[in-house]
Amino acid sequence: MHAKTISILALALPTLAACGGDPAPPETGPDPALPEPSRGLLPSMNISTPADWGDEQPTVPDGYQIEAIAKDMKIPRQTLVLPNGDILVAEGSGGGNAPAMRPKDVIAGLIKKQGTTSVKPGNRLTLLRDDNDDGRYETREVFADNLNAPYGLTLIDDNLYVANQDALVRFDYSEGQTRASGPPEKVTDLPAKINHHWTKAMTAGPDGDYLYVGIGSNSNIGERGMDVEEDRAMVWQIDAETGMHKPYATGLRNPTALAIHPDTDQLWAVVNERDELGANLVPDYLTSVRTGEFYGWPYSYWGQHEDPRVKPPKPDKVEGAIKPDYALGSHVAALGVDFSDGSMGDQFAEGAFVGQHGSWNRSEPVGFKVVFVPFQGDQPAGEPVDVATGFLDDDGNARGRPVGVTVDPEGALIIADDLSNTIWRVTPTGQ
Repeated sequence: MHAKTISILALALPTLAACGGDPAPPETGPDPALPEPSRGLLPSMNISTPADWGDEQPTVPDGYQIEAIAKDMKIPRQTLVLPNGDILVAEGSGGGNAPAMRPKDVIAGLIKKQGTTSVKPGNRLTLLRDDNDDGRYETREVFADNLNAPYGLTLIDDNLYVANQDALVRFDYSEGQTRASGPPEKVTDLPAKINHHWTKAMTAGPDGDYLYVGIGSNSNIGERGMDVEEDRAMVWQIDAETGMHKPYATGLRNPTALAIHPDTDQLWAVVNERDELGANLVPDYLTSVRTGEFYGWPYSYWGQHEDPRVKPPKPDKVEGAIKPDYALGSHVAALGVDFSDGSMGDQFAEGAFVGQHGSWNRSEPVGFKVVFVPFQGDQPAGEPVDVATGFLDDDGNARGRPVGVTVDPEGALIIADDLSNTIWRVTPTGQ
């Protein structure tokens, strides 16, 4: 395909996608009504043009306030609140050498790039410190640099673990330090060939013996062949000391964030599902992740809904596929999750915060916000509640895109925004 043709199609595609009218909003909850698959020559696309915040900021519920505690970051993805209240920020961007399989992949890539930041990735960890407990983070230091697209972060005792796009590494950590004492030690390699989905989400198990790392697929529905999907589309369980690892759960197309439920010690994930089945398929989801279970990808979605595009089919795999716990909506691109600990007030006392990066493959954008999924006991219950909105302006331009969300036990929600390169902090008013 000639470059001129690609350029014309890339410019025309958002307009063409919108010609059929706006699709219905995606369904949420434990039992979404799934429409029939809808396939066309090209998926609907609508890239929200980046715009400045100016003197505005995200909108939060009554009784809460939001502040930018760090600006001019270098693509912040995930954050970690350390025991002394310092915040570590993983900054960077990854990706491998995934070749385009079809002309429309080239077009989609060009269009998606229009909605991303122009800032060069930092590939580092930055430490933020509030020196006098006034909610303003006066100290800002590069804790470690020369990393390879860091994403997942967790601390076990005196060991700080970082999931780069190609390896799990470990730093020695002493409370209060602002700079790593030396280069990291490699714990184990992580799958990095092609790296269609490069992010490596991570959390620590409740006893600190194991780490859980989410590894996304190398394709939409296995179109590159299943050989390149070895050890992918799954969560690994890794021995934190030795690096020995094994599959914990499989069939998860792109598990982009992981968290442990504080009362049950159960592992949960948010997962980005497949594309090109229509504006309202397939829902991204929040689910418990149980050892040894298979969650469908690529052969089926939302339990036993078989994907007819995957050849050869595997009905035995489809029959055993686990249905996720909670639909977040199709194409919202959930990239962050953390459980409430009650410190954010009664409205957000029990449930999970979810950062939604926002869609590129719907004519009517969805996502671009942080929501709270209420829980009753150990299960999601009820509709999601908006926590931080306004990342899209009235003209549909994107002023920000939420990624990681982290609950600070002191009573704050930390949001990483990788488009405006800002760290936001939400607290009850007056705190």
